[in-house]
Amino acid sequence: MSKDSVLVINCGSSSLKFAVINPKTEEESISGIAECLVGNDASITWKLNGEKQTLDLGAAGHEGAIEALVGILRENNLMEHIEAIGHRIVHGGEKFTQSTLITDEVIQGIEDCSHLAPLHNSAHLLGIRACIKYFPELPQSVVFDTAFHQTMPAESYLYAVPYNLYEEHGLRRYGMHGTSYRYVSKTAADMLGLDLDNSAILVAHLGNGASACAIKNGESVDTTMGLTPLEGLVMGTRSGDIDPNVFSFLNKQCGYSLDEIIDLLNKKSGMLGLSGLDNDCRVLENAAAEGHQRAQLTLDIFCHVLAKKLAGFAAELGRIDALVFTGGIGENSSMIRKNVMERLSIFGFDVDEQANEETFRGKSGVITKPGSTVAMVVATNEELMIARDTEALIAG
Repeated sequence: MSKDSVLVINCGSSSLKFAVINPKTEEESISGIAECLVGNDASITWKLNGEKQTLDLGAAGHEGAIEALVGILRENNLMEHIEAIGHRIVHGGEKFTQSTLITDEVIQGIEDCSHLAPLHNSAHLLGIRACIKYFPELPQSVVFDTAFHQTMPAESYLYAVPYNLYEEHGLRRYGMHGTSYRYVSKTAADMLGLDLDNSAILVAHLGNGASACAIKNGESVDTTMGLTPLEGLVMGTRSGDIDPNVFSFLNKQCGYSLDEIIDLLNKKSGMLGLSGLDNDCRVLENAAAEGHQRAQLTLDIFCHVLAKKLAGFAAELGRIDALVFTGGIGENSSMIRKNVMERLSIFGFDVDEQANEETFRGKSGVITKPGSTVAMVVATNEELMIARDTEALIAG
């Protein structure tokens, strides 16, 4: 059996997503998720040959999930195909500007960045250590969401606070979704026949977590997320940009503690908080179609904020070769795409109604008319990007 695939691991605070991918053929032989890894009802679900199966894991944590995954891979004769493991890491701070093979020094570097993403990085480290235990013979890599944004100029990443807070504590904007942006911008350039090294591309990565990015000549020059994923766009449950004095207001006027405010802005705000219904864009679109005014208002605010950010990024780029929508909402909501493009009509976007309506569920393509400034949908594939990076690293 040839070793031709990469096991991609993405650990969350209470979950572990995985996939086995051949980077050359882009074939995904198995994928799945282990969930509820902090309680007593953990389970692992996987899709193989078009069929889904689930196994109860009881009180298993991340290590128990990896142990179960090893058993699943062995039972389905997939272990012998795996040449390496690639891990998604949310935060690499300023230390990591590109993907790298795992060493003791790299693990220490991820630990050193943990204060910037405490829930995420600590979970990533659990996954890394479990994989080292159960796959000791395999090389492993880490691919950082923040690395792509390390090309941003200081004018984009610095906050207007005392400079020593940046020097001493790393207080700055880092951005997220970098692996997706790298994949999507390259794919869009290839589809349009653009020279990526001489291009100006806007990308909106829209899902429950949402952000936008200005990509010039293949490099990030600005993005909406900041020190944490809370900054920027309206999201499923996150507020996005607010007046920082909202913290003081909620404390003094409403009696909220710091932890309660952080929880409010991260988990109870955004589309959920505005609508009072749900954080799922599909639910809100259906409600708005039935006349629910707050659902419609929520969607309008989501599009309004996104359009403002994209317009500002267009000024930074100097021109727009393409506007690309990706992520769960970006790939599937023709209504959101149309709403945003109409708000950006000053830049020459002219929606192709039929193409826009027909582009969903993993489809990619242009959704504007000939002669229009180009807008398109590109289905993202962060797992494939991680597999490609990992294969390149082990090949030297």
